Amino acid sequence: MTIPLWGDQYFSTLAASTYREYAFRARNTKEFRQWQRAFRSRLHAVLGLHRIQEGGVTDLAPRMIKQEAFADHVREEWRITTEPGFELPFFLLRPLDKSTRSRPVVITPHGHGIHGKHTYVGAGNESAPDAEGDRDIALQAVRQGYLALAPDMRAFAAMRLSEDIKAERTSSCQLLQLRAIMFGRTLIGERVWDMMRLVDFAATLPDADLDRILITGNSGGGTVTLFAAACDTRFHMAIPGSYFCTFAGSIGHVSHCACNYVPGIMQLGEMYDIAGLIAPRPFLAVHGSQDRIFPRPATEEAFARLKKIYQTAGAEEACQIHFGAEGHRYYKEPVWPFVKQWFQENGGKHR
Repeated sequence: MTIPLWGDQYFSTLAASTYREYAFRARNTKEFRQWQRAFRSRLHAVLGLHRIQEGGVTDLAPRMIKQEAFADHVREEWRITTEPGFELPFFLLRPLDKSTRSRPVVITPHGHGIHGKHTYVGAGNESAPDAEGDRDIALQAVRQGYLALAPDMRAFAAMRLSEDIKAERTSSCQLLQLRAIMFGRTLIGERVWDMMRLVDFAATLPDADLDRILITGNSGGGTVTLFAAACDTRFHMAIPGSYFCTFAGSIGHVSHCACNYVPGIMQLGEMYDIAGLIAPRPFLAVHGSQDRIFPRPATEEAFARLKKIYQTAGAEEACQIHFGAEGHRYYKEPVWPFVKQWFQENGGKHR
């Protein structure tokens, strides 16, 4: 009698027997570029970006809600229309000095947590767990002299459904993911689209250096960071925190939020293949050695595979990883020296 395969064994069997069309096989720079062009287009499709674009690229209609001054920066609250019927709230942080020079732009998508963008600008509930672990990333960025955009992510914080806000649930991911799938979209794709429209907004800022745009976020924000940089080459650098791993060792092995799942993704490639779409642009993964939902051994495997893609692209030095001593959190120590190296010393020219 045949015994059904369940759980990890079942996923492993499927993973081993599924042909990944865009698994990296390029042998030289020419083949690498051809692979990227073809794979990026298919990734757009499975995320639903084409579907979103079919709905029409609307005028951003930017409007500033309020402005506050702090000791070393100004924080502005904005709204833009990213697609018909949808407004994205975000903070824009500017250094307080009056320099007229253009500044690099840092976009900081957040992960799960009811405080959302407030945590990333240092304005969350400081007693809450999601305020710990170096998650005030936008505040760190503005203190480095950069323009920082800290958006709310769909299904989190203020972007939850009203019933979930009332019940104080962490997210609305499951229901909004299912609704997105009904229209050939995904929640990751919708979040990526919002980040792409934030780049459009940055293009309207007279002091924004559009040749130096970084995206970085933690956990769910690391997810958006990796996929957004893979889909849109206007992001010149990507630093995902507490996400980079293998699908087999993380999303397919450990229970995750519904927003992490992309229909058909394992038929295209593994996570390191998707990260390979970022090459030769600078990439730094920051990760916790004790991260239980994105285990370190699988992350080390993913990094070894990604390093080979960067080698083929002729940019091995632009691909780095840092393991912090703790678990699932952000690790800021290596981030800003890495950013300074590529943005200030190299001018962000690795494309």
